[in-house]
Amino acid sequence: MTQTPTAHTVPPRPEGAAGPLATGQARAAFTVPAHHPMVSLLGSGDALLRVIEKAFPAADIHVRGNQVSAVGPAAEVALVQRLFDEMMLVLRTGQPMTEDAVERSIAMLRASAEGAADGAETPAEVLTQNILSSRGRTIRPKTLNQKHYVDAIDKHTIVFGIGPAGTGKTYLAMAKAVQALQSKQVNRIILTRPAVEAGERLGFLPGTLYEKIDPYLRPLYDALHDMLDPDSIPRLMAAGTIEVAPLAYMRGRTLNDAFIILDEAQNTSAEQMKMFLTRLGFDSKIVITGDVTQVDLPSGTKSGLRQVQEILEGVEDVHFSRLTSQDVVRHKLVGRIVDAYEKYDGRDGGQHGGPSGGRSAGRHGHGTGNGK
Repeated sequence: MTQTPTAHTVPPRPEGAAGPLATGQARAAFTVPAHHPMVSLLGSGDALLRVIEKAFPAADIHVRGNQVSAVGPAAEVALVQRLFDEMMLVLRTGQPMTEDAVERSIAMLRASAEGAADGAETPAEVLTQNILSSRGRTIRPKTLNQKHYVDAIDKHTIVFGIGPAGTGKTYLAMAKAVQALQSKQVNRIILTRPAVEAGERLGFLPGTLYEKIDPYLRPLYDALHDMLDPDSIPRLMAAGTIEVAPLAYMRGRTLNDAFIILDEAQNTSAEQMKMFLTRLGFDSKIVITGDVTQVDLPSGTKSGLRQVQEILEGVEDVHFSRLTSQDVVRHKLVGRIVDAYEKYDGRDGGQHGGPSGGRSAGRHGHGTGNGK
């Protein structure tokens, strides 16, 4: 008889469980197929199992051979059962499970159980969606909000990715741009940023115009080098297939057959944002990313990214994806720092978040929400 790779509730009491179950308690058992090594499910040195036990302290989890059993509150045991199901589905695709992936799976399942998650996507669907494979690594969303963001880029002509640092706004958009170029959906990629940073002015920086601009565009070059053969990038740029330029260079142009990314859009003025949006040509797609809590514009200048949400929200074929600290995929501490700043800004009425205030639009967002 073939063993099932998914979890199933069984009536018999697991070995070691004493006495009848109390009210509200449940037990479940999971059988792992013999051809799946337990280390892939539990982690080296049981590292993944420890993550699960820490996340479900009220559930008593035991492992014997290729059997995993859980006893505890019914709701927690149901989540443990779903978690092992999802982990097995991911492992069956050949993708390894990591501690980070287990933690994110648990967060998604809890949000789904509490009714806080939009859509019916499961952790396995999120964690196994490949966007781009390059240079021995695969780029994929790591959270439900990131998957919604990536899906929105496929479905809409203009997408805004708004959220704090580290949520993958630019990195995932870049991956989608390279994917679109490689699949011949577009003929070129255009990457742009406003040349405004932390109060510095270009005129005060040393060097030629290109040397002055380069530091502002460097993060875009870095992402490109992650996704393409570095030797091919100069050739693609010389041919105009990839263009990296400051926002001011977009004025007066119509951009056809292109995947266009505007990064750091919180540092655009209202006039610059309108100018950029009206560059849209036929068969093109625009992704605009930014963090409205990190505005570096001169005092009194309104951020175009803040204003455009009021203007274009609800317009057909325009989508706003809002990511939160839960979508941060850098060091765990980054998410906690973002949360601490949001709490501080909220307590002080947003007086410390930049010239126009620092209340995060990410908190208007929906979903459970955690790039580079």
